[in-house]
Amino acid sequence: MKLSHFQFNLPTELLAEFPAENRDESRLMVIDRKKGTIEHKTFKDVIDYFGDGDVMVLNNTKVFPARMFGNKEKTGARIEVFLLRELNAEQRLWDVLVDPARKIRIGNKLYFGDDDSLVAEVIDNTTSRGRTLRFLYDGSYDEFRRKLTELGETPIPKYINREVTEEDAERYQTIYAKEEGAVAAPTAGLHFSKHLLKRLEIKGVDFAEVTLHVGLGTFNPVEVEDLSKHKMDSEELKITQKACDIVNNAKAKKKKICVVGTTSMRAIESAVSSQRTLNTFDGWTNKFIFPPYDFSIADAMITNFHTPKSTLLMMVSAFCGHDLMRKAYDEAIKEGYKFYSYGDAMLII
Repeated sequence: MKLSHFQFNLPTELLAEFPAENRDESRLMVIDRKKGTIEHKTFKDVIDYFGDGDVMVLNNTKVFPARMFGNKEKTGARIEVFLLRELNAEQRLWDVLVDPARKIRIGNKLYFGDDDSLVAEVIDNTTSRGRTLRFLYDGSYDEFRRKLTELGETPIPKYINREVTEEDAERYQTIYAKEEGAVAAPTAGLHFSKHLLKRLEIKGVDFAEVTLHVGLGTFNPVEVEDLSKHKMDSEELKITQKACDIVNNAKAKKKKICVVGTTSMRAIESAVSSQRTLNTFDGWTNKFIFPPYDFSIADAMITNFHTPKSTLLMMVSAFCGHDLMRKAYDEAIKEGYKFYSYGDAMLII
């Protein structure tokens, strides 16, 4: 398929700027692939589709406060620094994006905090906006990380054109987030409340946790019409033996396996054995899933509504079937569903 197959007109008013009042009361579109039907529900109704022995695969990555603002030495210009990944803990080297980038060159220093208590020096240019920073801080590593957390803010997406709030710090995080390392939330998981998870557990649903640290590369625009030529950025992935056992035992018993989010799908499809079972994994994945694609493990998928031409939309199209997905998106727009990170949800069965 081509990039142009994933273009559609998305009214800007359907981009969700705030989360639903309650996590599990966002809207839910349910798509049955065999019947070709589309139903409209509330998210907490997902419990009606799963039972004893079924498995939900959750991405337990935790978003860290990756967006910081510093001042350039001498000029005092305000510079946004987006922390992407730690390159060397001992030397306090970080891979970052800076904005505006044209003002930031090797050798420049940036000062953070009202008291300039944290300083960073630019030591390399990596891309047009990418830089490598060395943070200069005298305290211990733990103190340094606390300082980054104190000075950083929740990295809500740029399309949300408002100030970050205290609510964002809680709501742009799944309730099962454990392993810090993501710069964007695995947003399908944002719809789960503690109460809903407990109800699913009481019903006998098992949970397999994987860790895929979501990077900004997930949202990079696809700039080639031939999708086979697009390269995904690598993201760190860990899948434990415990998660494999839960998934593989359920698969052997022909129970349903539902992945929560495109990141969870990308995780398990990066670690499939030749017998189409789940393997342990500890490394990086740059897997790009687009139609046509033969999925090995999941029978169901929970996902948000994605933006035009995005790699996330391409994966959903591969799982749902392109024509049915287009029909569902047309209906979502007509019915006023909210799109993107804080938007509504879709269950594909």
